This record gives sequence, structure tokens and C-alpha cells, in this order.
Amino acid sequence: MRVEPAASGPGAVNPGLVRAYDLRGTVGTDLTAADARALGLAYAAALAPGARVAVGYDGRLSSPMLEAALVAGLVAGGLDVARIGCGPTGLLYSTVHTHDLAGGIMVTGSHNPPDQNGFKLLLGREPLFGPALAALAAGVGRPRAGGTAAPLGVGDAYLDRLLAAAGAAPALRIGWDPGHGATAQVVTRLAARLPGEHHLLNATIDGRFPAHHPDPSEPANLAQLQALVRREALDLGIAFDGDGDRIGVVDGDGAIVWADQLLLFLATDLLRDHPGAAVVGDVKSSRVLFDGIAAAGGRPSMSPSGYVLVRRAMLAAGASLAGEMSGHLFFADRWDGTDDALHVAMRLLAALGRAGVTLAAFRRALPRTHATPELRFACPDDRKAPVLAALERALLAQGAAVDRTDGLRVTLPDGWWLLRASGTEPKLTARVEAWTADALRTIAADLSARLLATGLVQPPQFPAIEDHTDTAEPTDAARSSSR
Repeated sequence: MRVEPAASGPGAVNPGLVRAYDLRGTVGTDLTAADARALGLAYAAALAPGARVAVGYDGRLSSPMLEAALVAGLVAGGLDVARIGCGPTGLLYSTVHTHDLAGGIMVTGSHNPPDQNGFKLLLGREPLFGPALAALAAGVGRPRAGGTAAPLGVGDAYLDRLLAAAGAAPALRIGWDPGHGATAQVVTRLAARLPGEHHLLNATIDGRFPAHHPDPSEPANLAQLQALVRREALDLGIAFDGDGDRIGVVDGDGAIVWADQLLLFLATDLLRDHPGAAVVGDVKSSRVLFDGIAAAGGRPSMSPSGYVLVRRAMLAAGASLAGEMSGHLFFADRWDGTDDALHVAMRLLAALGRAGVTLAAFRRALPRTHATPELRFACPDDRKAPVLAALERALLAQGAAVDRTDGLRVTLPDGWWLLRASGTEPKLTARVEAWTADALRTIAADLSARLLATGLVQPPQFPAIEDHTDTAEPTDAARSSSR
């Protein structure tokens, strides 16, 4: 549905909340109850009177307050609101799909710090993002009569859907870490009904996130789960972010299974039933992923980074499965094409029952590569495009193999490097992967020299991870969100 832009003004959402794929900010300063109510009115204006939508919220301390204000705005705008309560974002997605609703809004700060919160929006079954999201947030909705709100109990049906996706899951010994996030109650109920032995960490919802930050894409946040897996000799461990759309996995060795490795394991399983299917990985992913998909009989496809863009690429390619390095994975095969990490966990268990090999053995058998984490270099916003353009001209003049899916990804005989513009900061982001440690140093030094030649003030530094299966924690400067 097209959303026409409108000038912001009194009664509009704070424009500073608008991000590429959602709205978010610090509660009490950037984000208030007034913003939530204004969003409800503006969203209602995009739909017909009486349209039915779902609203859910995560476990943050501010979420109930923001949910109540949002619902008040939606009702004032004339919509019929189904309040599904506290739970993961996947619960909202599933509700919109299974009940054929006109849309939905999730109150969530996702993997952000506890003092932040925000909103993820669907119009119909499609995420609202980019200019359309900004346009809706800038609008000022008008009250309309006839709005209603009532609770809708969907937790049992969602749990049953998840268990069905697990199929004949094997009786494994599994560690679970919801991280005190919104998946905690669902994980507890799943563990009670799945076969095997289950060890739960941080399985109560607590919006302060006392155990660790709720983002399993950062290795430090998996340390507690790794220790549990090693101490109890478990088969694997599974973690989730604050709203359950990102997954993190630890194998029976206690090693992190990076998101592209997990995607390859799931793709290998899927391709047994769907030979020739397309599988999408984001531009930051290892070449091992794309080569592995092809070797398993699939059609690898590369997407720009950003979970909404990965999903869009999946739909455009008619792919059955997609994912990105941040831990957002999507199944279009027998699911809704949404990034529901609880569903991904169930599909992982089902795949382990069919694989004939442990997850640790699968990881150990992968080609070993050497890679940097994602790195960020200061670069003024008005210099990003010129720097990338200058590098591209030089590379093409040298006959380099350049992929422009998202920034510049340059393939070399002994590895590759990626350079792209950050969408949220005045920085460039880079990643380098090579087949040997020496090649990694050589490629990184070459990229550093190329960047310095463009006039960047600070010399780029490339701290190296020993190999792609390593669990070493990147430095604070090297960590980043892949939003």
C-alpha cells in the first residue's frame, strides 16, 4: 500500500526516531507515549476504517506503556486492534499471516540497550521501511469513530506451529539462552515439549537484561552459553536477541557457528528436498557459503546487507531460504518468509535429525578461512560516495572482479574484501576474508593503502580473527550492528 508523504508538525511522530527499517530512540527523551499515540493515528490513516491489525510488545520495561499509547492511537484512528501481549516479534508476524490481518505493529527495541525502544511496522504482510516508513511517521492522523481493541490469545497456536516445524526432532541435549528477552516464555514452553534434555539460561523476561546485552551476533554475549555447553557436554546451544528475530548458535565443541555457517547447514538440508532452489546470503557472508550452496545443488544469490533487503532479495529470487551475518534468517519454505529465530531454531533441530552428522562435525569439515570482523572507519557522509567511486575506477582499470551488490566486493585468487557505506553513521565498513593468514594480511594491507590514497584521515586498522570458525571476541572498535 502506498503511503503519501505529509509534512511533520504538531501531533506527528518525532522524526528523529525514523531509521531505515524501524522507529527507535531513547525512552523519555527521543521517544514518549505521545509519539506512540501519534504513530497509532498516522498508521490508522493508511488503512480503511475498521481494518483489523495486531499489536505486540517485547519485555522491555517501557514496552507496556508504549503499547498502551500506541493502541489508544490506533483505536482513535478507527481500527480494530488485536492485542497479542508480550512475546517475540515472530509471534506478531505469525499472527498477521495466520489471521490474514491488515497489518501489525511490534513495540520493541530489538537488540538495542535497555533504555531504548521502538516500533516495527507491517502493512499487510510487508514490512514498512525506507521512504514509506518516513512518510507515514511524518503524517498526522485524524480521529475516526468505531475503533476497538481486545486481547487475542495466539500463544498456543504459535507454539504448535513451532513444534510442527521441528518435526521429528532428535532427542538432543540443548542449552537455551533467551537472554531475559521476549522469547523466554516461549522457549520455556518449547523445552518442556521437545524431546531430549534442556538446560535454560536467563529464561525469565527482564527488560533490564541483567545477564548480558541481548544480541547474539556479538561473541561476548554467547560466552555464558558456550560455558554451559562445555560444562555440561551438550550437543549445542541456541540464543536469541531481545525480540527473537536474531539467532546465535554454539556447537557441541562450544564454538560459535557463525550465521553464514548456520545458513549453509540449513541450506544443505533444504536442498535435499528442493534441488536447485535459490538461497540468499548477504554481501558480508563468507565465500564458503556461496560455494557450499552451489556444491549442494542450490543457486546461491548475494543480497545487500540489511534484514529487510535480504528478505526482499529472497522474494525477488523466489528463494526458499535467506540470511545475513547478523543472525536474521528467513524461511519461505513452509513458513511465512519472516525472520523468526524461534522457527529457525526448530528447523535447525529438524535438520540435525536428518543430517547424520553433528553440528560440530559439520563446522569442522568446512574450509578454514581467515577473516576480519566487520570494521568501521570514520568517513564524512559527503565523502562516502566519492571514496567508493574512486576505488571502483581504479579497480576496474586494473581489471579487478568487482561486485556492486552493496558497495564494492572484490574477489581475488586468495580471498576477497568488501567496502560499503554505513547507512547509520559517518563511516565506511569493511571486511576481508582469505584462505591463509598471510593472504589476509596482504589483502588487508592493500585495501588499507587504497583507502589512504583516497584521503581518509585515519589509517584503517585490520585486527584479524585467526580463522572463520574461531570464537575470538573482536575488539570494541571492531564490533558493529549490521543494521
